Amino acid sequence: MEALDQQAINILKDNDRGGYTVPTAGLYPYQWNWDSAFAALGFATFDLPRAWQEIETLFTAQWDNGMVPHIVFHQPDEGYFPGPDVWQGKGPIASSGISQPPLVATFARKIYQRDPELGEQKLRSLYPSLLKWHRWYMESRTESGAVASTHPWESGRDNAPDWDEASQAIDTSKVGEYQRRDTSHVDASMRPTKLDYDRYLSLLYFGRDANWDEAEIARNASFRVADPTLTFTLLRGHRDLAEIGRMLGEDVSEIEAWIAALEKGCMTLWNQEIDAFDSVNLRNGKFAGSLSNASFLCWYAGIESPDMIAHLERLLASGHNIVPSYDPAGDDYDAMRYWRGPVWAMMNALVGWGLEDQGHVVLARAVRQQTAGLIANFGFAEYFNADNGQPAGGGHFTWTASVWLSWSLSDIAGG
Repeated sequence: MEALDQQAINILKDNDRGGYTVPTAGLYPYQWNWDSAFAALGFATFDLPRAWQEIETLFTAQWDNGMVPHIVFHQPDEGYFPGPDVWQGKGPIASSGISQPPLVATFARKIYQRDPELGEQKLRSLYPSLLKWHRWYMESRTESGAVASTHPWESGRDNAPDWDEASQAIDTSKVGEYQRRDTSHVDASMRPTKLDYDRYLSLLYFGRDANWDEAEIARNASFRVADPTLTFTLLRGHRDLAEIGRMLGEDVSEIEAWIAALEKGCMTLWNQEIDAFDSVNLRNGKFAGSLSNASFLCWYAGIESPDMIAHLERLLASGHNIVPSYDPAGDDYDAMRYWRGPVWAMMNALVGWGLEDQGHVVLARAVRQQTAGLIANFGFAEYFNADNGQPAGGGHFTWTASVWLSWSLSDIAGG
């Protein structure tokens, strides 16, 4: 497996742009928020200072209100759409106007453990910014108890079936003409549809025209969905941020209150009809009816669920690669289209870490072995067909390489 280890290292180095890492050249030419968290974890396996630099660079784009954007436009790339001129972000560096799942506190704690002396120095500097970001989420997105997403891109699961019903309320009549870049790099059958993109842009334009005012967006945006991805990652992030604060000698009572609130709030995502954690359209209270890979992040958040164990065991026995981004038994399953079926190594890592933490050792190992097999057999793809493992999306992908390096997948793959 040494050849794959070196290939993964080379991918991180190839995608390094000097202080930040792009997900893959061409398709994603900027710094993405949760991609960078994974990049930092990958770099930490062979270059700790570079790992910390990745996180520090991301936080140079933090807005005054605490939000850390999902895209940071460090350098111009005129072919990319929608770019900084469209987003018109309000931060110190050109950026998008939405955030992404908050993985950084959790991953920073993992990186700290590799060298506590260096890590304490870095965390002492980063802690106020991390606290401010987490506070922004709690103050601007938790009116239902769970964490609300204002845009499918913010959840990280762009075209998941979770958003189908909620997205029907989005008016796309004024979107106009535009030229997508993604379908020039990747087959359109693997990407969101034009209707999806029209809706994404309509929400973007609404937020931009509202000057990215969170209160205005909360009151009047057509799309607001309580999301398992954001809720579970923020709850886990709070737990790790509290541990970081204690290590630094900080008062963590505010974070402890957030943890208690989200532990209660995440249960509002439990859909009894499907016995699973699900997304909720906050505009009408309807569940999406979607069993997704985000549903399985409960253990990552420290939430136990025998019903979710039963779902995972069913998927393991189904013959599909796991964990599919949408249940193959669902009506909207599409094995190759982005978040409507394919397997994502980075989501599997989050699920696997959660299973390990909660003591589900056999299931955790099964997820790790299948993920390792996909990468070893099909390469460092953005995601994989859940039916046959076929690589899909972009190649030479940062977070897949980082998962290989940081999750000890080479050891698992080797037996």
